[in-house]
Amino acid sequence: MTRALIVIDVQESFRARPLWKTISDPRIADRVDRLVRLARAAGDLVVWVLHSEPGSGGVFDPASGQVRLMAELERRDDEPLIHKTSHNAFTTTNLQQVLTGHGVREITVCGIRTEQCVETTARVASDLGYRVVFAIDATATNPVAHRDAPADLGVDELLSDPRTLSAEEVIRRTEYALAGRFATIATVAELEEAALQGAR
Repeated sequence: MTRALIVIDVQESFRARPLWKTISDPRIADRVDRLVRLARAAGDLVVWVLHSEPGSGGVFDPASGQVRLMAELERRDDEPLIHKTSHNAFTTTNLQQVLTGHGVREITVCGIRTEQCVETTARVASDLGYRVVFAIDATATNPVAHRDAPADLGVDELLSDPRTLSAEEVIRRTEYALAGRFATIATVAELEEAALQGAR
């Protein structure tokens, strides 16, 4: 087993936030599930990562009950489940040890948010020597406020501020930043087609 799918933060915590109504793809779990099925069929390792903020009192606090996979997704008992407290999935976890133990040299990353936890994981993985595939349409994010916007900006204020960067623009910029530097960019359909061609 030399490949792994890393599913990052596709968790109910995000649905519990008002900002969820601005998410770029409300059906993100469906695309992620397609990748999970593809990985399992190929005999690749599937690693599930959840973001956790113990003691925060928010939706990422395990005490909230929201730090769990989205209902559409199902983890198998033999698939590692890792809880992280940093943006990337390596720094505060044993992810590298898990991948090394399984002989993994290539990873595909997907999840929430495109430019935050998924991108930072891709960058760190690349620096650690992994070949990284960034499944661009199996990631999702929200509009991003301007740096000078108030920290407590409401959803309506965020959307009405002309300085706000749209979710689509965030995804496009992430793709440009990673491609050819830190990762190979691919769509779910492209990965499915590659698997089909490889099986012939």
